[in-house]
Amino acid sequence: MTNPSAATSLSQVGYALLPPQALARELGIDLAQLEPLRRTWVDLPKDTYLRDGGNYRSRRHSCFIQDLASGIAETPHRAHWQSTDYNALHGGIERWFEPIEPAVRAHPAWQKLLTGFGRLFAKVHPTPQWFIEAHQFRIDTAEGIGRPTPEGAHRDGVDYVVVMLIERRDVRGGETRVFQAHGNAGVRFTMTEPWTALLLDDAAVIHETTPIQPDTKPGVRDTLVITYRGNGFQEPAAAGR
Repeated sequence: MTNPSAATSLSQVGYALLPPQALARELGIDLAQLEPLRRTWVDLPKDTYLRDGGNYRSRRHSCFIQDLASGIAETPHRAHWQSTDYNALHGGIERWFEPIEPAVRAHPAWQKLLTGFGRLFAKVHPTPQWFIEAHQFRIDTAEGIGRPTPEGAHRDGVDYVVVMLIERRDVRGGETRVFQAHGNAGVRFTMTEPWTALLLDDAAVIHETTPIQPDTKPGVRDTLVITYRGNGFQEPAAAGR
């Protein structure tokens, strides 16, 4: 029996976990094309908005609009905003992060990732456009524990979420947990291989990743998180909807 497609898994259980080769097959991308992007996680600026007093997260953030008929375009740089309904710790404030570097945004593999996921999600949820936010994250253990999801188990207030592992080095922990938003079923696993991707139907499931600790020496966990929303970006004016 063959494994179901990512679109089928999203429709049936609300998530799909794609090992690297499955990711390449689903998006029609050569994994070797992605490798040049990995080095761009090394010099991410520190996240200065953490409200738990930590200094363990670095990130960049950029936004795009994908027209399913014509392609993808960058938006002018904008703040990342979430309602407190979805992020009790950091919601309700505009967070201005440094944009993803121009060389990354223009890289053909980057373009393939964003448009490929958009086309995949449109198989499940047909839409003329996706409003996309992309985040490069590095969680480090230089000062002890690092928290990939300091807000705890959550939804993001979008339609679909991609969590892709870029690098995992010299850390313990970091178990990913996905639970039904309206039920008791759930799964737990640890992503260890670069270019493994977790796809989430944000209305159907809640997700979190447990803290990481240094192994024999301080380490890092790098991820790319991409969110897709069909009816515009989240912004303060929409807080009361």
